[in-house]
Amino acid sequence: MREFLLGLRLLFKAGRGNRIRFLLMAAGGSVGVCCLALVLTVPSILDAHDGRAAAREPRTSSARAAAAPLVLQRSDPYGSQPFTRVFVARGTDAGPPTLQAPPGMRELPRPGEVFVSPRVRDLLREQPGIKGRLPGRVAGTIGAAGLAHPDELFAYVGTTPDRIGDEGRALEGFGYDYAPFPAVEPSTVTNLRFALGTLVLLPLAIFLSVCARLSAAGRARRLASLRLLGLSAKGTRRVNAAETVTAALIGALLGLGEYWLLNQAMSRTGLPSLRWYPQDGALSLTTTAVCLIGCPALAWFTGRAGGRDAAATPLAVRRTAVPKPPSKWGGLLLVTGLGIVSGYCATDLAGRPASNLGLNAPLVLAGVVLTGVGLVMTLPLISYSVARRVARSTKSLTLGLAMRRNEVEPGSTMRVVTGLVTLVFAASLAQGVLIQLEQVTRPSGPTQDYALPLSGISERQRHELADVPGVRAAAMTMESWVDLESDSDAMASQATALVATCDQLERLVRRSEGCVDGKVLRLTDPNSSQDPGVVPGATFPYRMEGPGTATGRQLDITLPSETIVFSAHNPSAVGSAALLVPPSMLREGARPESARLVLTSSSDPDAVRSVLDGIGAVAPTVEIDPIGINIQGLRQISVIETLLALGMIMGLTIGAAAFVVSVTDRAVERRPQVTAVTLLGARARTMRAVQCVQVVVPLGIGLALALVLGKLAESCYLITAGGDVQWDLAGVPVLGAAAAGVVAVAALATLPLVGRRINPELIRRD
Repeated sequence: MREFLLGLRLLFKAGRGNRIRFLLMAAGGSVGVCCLALVLTVPSILDAHDGRAAAREPRTSSARAAAAPLVLQRSDPYGSQPFTRVFVARGTDAGPPTLQAPPGMRELPRPGEVFVSPRVRDLLREQPGIKGRLPGRVAGTIGAAGLAHPDELFAYVGTTPDRIGDEGRALEGFGYDYAPFPAVEPSTVTNLRFALGTLVLLPLAIFLSVCARLSAAGRARRLASLRLLGLSAKGTRRVNAAETVTAALIGALLGLGEYWLLNQAMSRTGLPSLRWYPQDGALSLTTTAVCLIGCPALAWFTGRAGGRDAAATPLAVRRTAVPKPPSKWGGLLLVTGLGIVSGYCATDLAGRPASNLGLNAPLVLAGVVLTGVGLVMTLPLISYSVARRVARSTKSLTLGLAMRRNEVEPGSTMRVVTGLVTLVFAASLAQGVLIQLEQVTRPSGPTQDYALPLSGISERQRHELADVPGVRAAAMTMESWVDLESDSDAMASQATALVATCDQLERLVRRSEGCVDGKVLRLTDPNSSQDPGVVPGATFPYRMEGPGTATGRQLDITLPSETIVFSAHNPSAVGSAALLVPPSMLREGARPESARLVLTSSSDPDAVRSVLDGIGAVAPTVEIDPIGINIQGLRQISVIETLLALGMIMGLTIGAAAFVVSVTDRAVERRPQVTAVTLLGARARTMRAVQCVQVVVPLGIGLALALVLGKLAESCYLITAGGDVQWDLAGVPVLGAAAAGVVAVAALATLPLVGRRINPELIRRD
């Protein structure tokens, strides 16, 4: 305790410069703690989303009583967001309903009433076309307890049992223990945490260490003086730790306050594809404990390590003895991690890519972590070796001075550049995570198909859907009937028939050859395989509903030898069709039992949104299958992209802050040496060049290594993930340009740090 109080007295009695340094340490720590709190709070924000979504999920039963309330849920894409509508029929009881209302609602909607989320209410004013999806009048707004997030597209629509039809299920209540569609899949959360950890937490640990080591040389000389005056070695380390722990604790408190303000502001403005309520991002006890205990603990160990030399060899510190070369243990970590990463990359080059099953998953994680940590720990050794070799061989005064300084203080130099090097390494991993997840994104074809079950559409609605603005073509697919009890292979085969004209076929597929109107023709796509039983001469029965069919309630079609060669879009609702049937073959009023109405439009997002709105206006309760669009996957990718972009911004902020703090502190620390060299005759231009070279050379080496090792680590991750992309060479120019920009900015930032005025008093003080 005595040494701790001595450290505080030295802190506040050692002059204005020392107090300013203390404030800088606290301010830098507060930025780091704010970013740490934001990263730790992201999982709780996602859990709050899933919790509210689970609490409103309808509990249903297939047993439908005559007076039971019914529910039908539909979720259609609106752009890249799901638009969820819950149709509720309160039942036929004359008395008040006894069923509890869902969260965010006081009661179930009555027939003709619509309760919408605030975002849907705004959309009704901005886009009147979506009114067709919500038959009825808007009677109220859903409360926050019934919405996963403030921007959710959600609505409760009151209707009658006959409007819901046979697809409705008996409603028993609301609430499940799990969300039907989590904001981020549990398997993806692990990858997301790993990416955010490398993007934010690793640079954050480096930044906090940098803040704890501000003016390390000056403090080491002061601690050495205390040691020479008789203070014990342990006491000397405690004095040093007292200052760093106090600064870290004050910085942690300031950082938590900054996060509270940031949460209040960001929860109201939101991020792209990610919104939350202020209470979702409230600081938990765990997050508060980690920030208030973890950051001072890190500062304690950093302070003790920083005071070790002053306590052990005070005379060497006071006389500025030549420091020992950097340790080589970091190189062992780098070689181990690089060996694991390179081994998995070699499996792909050999044509047998490894999977992420068994021990491969933890080995890949260990390889990536060891490579990143080894790179950070090896940079001082690499800088020392390069500086020593260049200083011995160069004849340039500028390069010689710069390299000799880097040779003497490799650790000081690398504190300046480590944050930015780590950011470039982590950026490659983040890009790999996005590449893996984008396998389920929206198809890039020129058309978009929509499949609707024909059983939920009346004949009038069918004609109206074909006339929806933006629909290029409308056709019907029907499945042949299969006798499951038959042992015959022929009866086990199934053929999908496309009921369309040649003009409709031309609009539904990429190209077609040999079509003739009015004839049944066989469809063949050379790029896809067909059922072996679908051969010319085979007969397939199609069950019909209603009068007027060719053979009562069944239409038998024999597959002809005449063939249409076509190429379907990928994906397509008609790509699996085996034969083309002219619409005239189905008589008036005949409807296949197993059939879908297929619509096609442009794949432009605005056109897709317009067609979906038109379908909703004609048939609000029909289930729409937008072929190839995984709307929940798109939603998850949008959230993950937002979180990774947030991580990149935080990592860039932390890296830039670490660079600015380190460069400024290093320039202040080196003022006596700069003054001495200037008095010996060096010009200010030379000193600026020396200062620039001291930073640019190790930074360039570090960024080059980070770029190469980061791409290897990313390829290792992609290979074991099993996706279509294993080597993301397209990302190399982007990262290379970013690294070159970082070097250029760093070079410009070092130029003003050599002062114009020479103060010989600095030498006397030293």
